[in-house]
Amino acid sequence: MHKLLTAAEAVGRFVTSGATVGMGGQNINRCPMALVHEIIRQRVGGLTVVGCNLSLPLDMLVAARLVVRTEQGTGNLERYGTLFAWRRAVERGEVTVGDYSHLAMASRFAAAALGLPYLPTRSLLGTDLLADMVAAGVAVESVDPFGGRPLVLVRALAPDVALIHANRADTAGNVVIEGVTSHEVDMVRAARVTIVSAEQVLPAGSFSDRPEQVTIPEAYVTAVVEQPFGAFPTSVYRAYDFAEAEIKEYQGLGRAGDEALREWIADNLGASFEEYLATRDADGRLRGALADRMRSLV
Repeated sequence: MHKLLTAAEAVGRFVTSGATVGMGGQNINRCPMALVHEIIRQRVGGLTVVGCNLSLPLDMLVAARLVVRTEQGTGNLERYGTLFAWRRAVERGEVTVGDYSHLAMASRFAAAALGLPYLPTRSLLGTDLLADMVAAGVAVESVDPFGGRPLVLVRALAPDVALIHANRADTAGNVVIEGVTSHEVDMVRAARVTIVSAEQVLPAGSFSDRPEQVTIPEAYVTAVVEQPFGAFPTSVYRAYDFAEAEIKEYQGLGRAGDEALREWIADNLGASFEEYLATRDADGRLRGALADRMRSLV
């Protein structure tokens, strides 16, 4: 089955108002920026965004006033600071938050991927975080029926749609991710719909002679979008490094306030991700330098 679509087509068909969106990527690595930009262009709102580390994509969606709730392990850009638009929206009561550990979120996706209502863990025992999760109906304290030790049962989480960016895919939906995958494989298996953007899309069957390279098989993928530099300004392992100056610029605007971020979004996103890339890097020198830097690292 041919699953190749444009970003506009994929988002228009599969990301609906009020959806729970599972976000791939971690911090400044392989975030699905092209897909998130398209959600902003199409003004798909009322979203609940879920993931382990929600970073730049989440903050842009919040700045665009498209998010009503988040459920995550963390939300930050680590050494580049907090997510300013998200923090302000939470403080104003515009966005509600379900706060979990990374392992708890990964376990919730894994449970849904296995078709189970919950999975057991011991990592949250004795924490204030667990008390909040129990109160929210997302966790239950229990006992191991075999050994008698305390356990926590964390509730499964199946997103309406998962968004990830990958190194390569074929038109049938087989996906190759190089480097760390974090929660993404289980999140994709749990999701009702998955949209994958990729640096390169090859003809169906291109991985038939090397199936061991496939990270996510076609059965779990709904749509594939070819978008070189689709994670920019975050990095893609073996393809290009992250653009530090771009991230620092965004964070500087975030500190200045929501209006500064909204003006930046209006001025830079353009009609497509290609137009955005042309706005930020007209001659391609920055992207070339990022690719060269990655090659020097690997």
